Amino acid sequence: SMKYLLLLFSLVILAHCDHNAAFGEALAHIDWVAVKANITAMLTDSQDFWPADFGHYGPFMIRQAWHCAGSYRLSDGRGGCDGGRIRFSPESEWPDNGNLDQARLLLTPIKEMFGEGLSWGDLFILTGNTAIEVMGGPVLGFCAGRIDDEDGSDSVLLGPTTEQETHIPCAVDGDCQLPFGATTRGLIYVNPEGPMGVPQPNGSAPQIRDTFARMGMDDAETVALVGGGHAFGKAHGACTAPCGTFKGEDTITSGFEGPWTATPTVWSNAYFTNLLNLEWELHTGPGGHYQWRTNDSAADPAIMMLTADLALIDDDDYRVIVEDYAASISNLETAFMNAWYKLTTRDMGPVTRCAGPWVPPAQPFQHALPAPIAESALPDFDEVIDELETLIGDRRGDFVTLAYQCASSFRRLDYTGGCDGARIRFPPQSEWAENTGLDALLTELQSIYTAYTGLSWADLIVLGGNVALDLAGSSPVPFCPGRTDDTTGSALNFLTGKNIYNTSVLGLRWYADSMGLTDEEWVVLSGRPRSAADMARGGYEGTWSANETVFTNEYFTTLLAETWEAHTAASGNMQYKAAGKNLFIVANDLHLVQDADFRVFVQKYADDEELFMTKFVEVWTKLMTIDRYDGPTGNLCSDAGTPVGTDDVAESEEAATGGDTDEAATGGENGSVLFMVSLISILVLFL
Repeated sequence: SMKYLLLLFSLVILAHCDHNAAFGEALAHIDWVAVKANITAMLTDSQDFWPADFGHYGPFMIRQAWHCAGSYRLSDGRGGCDGGRIRFSPESEWPDNGNLDQARLLLTPIKEMFGEGLSWGDLFILTGNTAIEVMGGPVLGFCAGRIDDEDGSDSVLLGPTTEQETHIPCAVDGDCQLPFGATTRGLIYVNPEGPMGVPQPNGSAPQIRDTFARMGMDDAETVALVGGGHAFGKAHGACTAPCGTFKGEDTITSGFEGPWTATPTVWSNAYFTNLLNLEWELHTGPGGHYQWRTNDSAADPAIMMLTADLALIDDDDYRVIVEDYAASISNLETAFMNAWYKLTTRDMGPVTRCAGPWVPPAQPFQHALPAPIAESALPDFDEVIDELETLIGDRRGDFVTLAYQCASSFRRLDYTGGCDGARIRFPPQSEWAENTGLDALLTELQSIYTAYTGLSWADLIVLGGNVALDLAGSSPVPFCPGRTDDTTGSALNFLTGKNIYNTSVLGLRWYADSMGLTDEEWVVLSGRPRSAADMARGGYEGTWSANETVFTNEYFTTLLAETWEAHTAASGNMQYKAAGKNLFIVANDLHLVQDADFRVFVQKYADDEELFMTKFVEVWTKLMTIDRYDGPTGNLCSDAGTPVGTDDVAESEEAATGGDTDEAATGGENGSVLFMVSLISILVLFL
């Protein structure tokens, strides 16, 4: 029954909040020096169940860290080592991740020793870092705080899976395009044998450049990572059937065979000097794949290269970088340690989410913002609210939309976007089709922004949305100040502001999930005030409301009551019109009544306006504060603040600007709010 479904949902939320709280508390007590010492000892303690190549597990562990992190893609923020999903299908089954289950077995005693506060994701990356250092390589630092997932569901769209093949197919496996990160499903980047298995370095170079760019790497970073990573270890593919133990000398992984350098457990730039100074010829290796060997009598006959390696000297731009790293190991070390940190940390969000003793200063890829504005420097928000009320008047939907568009750029998958920073003022966000015309509202707000010292654009935009809701009749909306402003929008130029998947119900559900919203939360936010002007900005006609200045549950009652017919707007956009009435919706609205799971919540809030108003404030506040990080699991706005319209908004400032954040440090995003709502739900069910 619905009663027990609600109970199950509440219990799931309670478990999630409790998990994040417990992890945050345990993380704070991890002895990272002791963890690193145990990793160091493990690296040279070869085990019979999986003997170490050259007596050293370092290269094996670097591969694990790289492949855990290297699945990240900018297109939608999926992949990366946060979540530790390399432990689960589909990533665990990728050909590129063959035998990495043995690496996890080697690390299991360390994981068990340190318990919940040491996540698998953190352990994988720290082990890779430690291996590099032990073998003499450079490491910039370590950002702890990866939160383990319970399954691989967030990797399903990476493929190959039924869901991916059905809804986001790759037209040609081996030449997959965006949103895919790799050219070939099941591989981290490209086919090392060459495009579609054809050993042509000149064809491989463009694919390498493209796929590394999909995770935000430039040419210098790409070459440093490839050559720095291949300074260590070997490929496995010498064994031919029957292969005996399938371990040690019988190991088969990629099917290629051999090390890239003569010293595979010692850091060097020999990979680059070998590429440039030796003559390479194509042959079929013992594993049956094309690879490259050298007949130079001065070289170690065991070393090899792959087509993707030779591509770095076939391409003119890459070759210049190869020559630089061959001539200067110092240049290589600087480039590698920065690129490695970016590779392993890109999915962790801003530096404010990092924990541990080895966190370096904020890096460019972490799109750092200034520190939250001090309480003493904040303006009198009661005065700001008075001015906003006068400015907004009846244009409530417009200012709700401005705040929503600013905040809804958030991606939970890589902790990116959101309204903190107010990057909606700059390209590319200001130029998104969804934000057309919002610059006019920003121009109107300029006088208020200028009048108050300590007032950030980000706070003003969010507060404007809250005031607009209050004027429209919303339940009181909490406001948590202290946001700061970016000076440019270029740091997040990879965000798109739209659903990159497809226009189906499932595509909508994936999009909502990527914002950190459940089905119910998406439905609730869909009922926000939206004006005809807001619809027009998107190229649509009309609106669903007969009175867009008043906030009620009319959206839900209208969706259910009307018969919706296809209608082409003057712009050519397809939308839907109520039969016999001048009421209009778009496809995403129609999905909410056509999909059975979404419709349950539409009906729920059509039946109970008071419940909707209460839930809306909860979800709106979550979205407006979801990017206010305080460590890996904490949020500066766990106590979201004083509702707009009360006499003393300033009471909320302490929690947002450096007051007691113990609760935030151990809870998830608005975790305390979710916990209490879920607990109340359970009590209500059984009273």
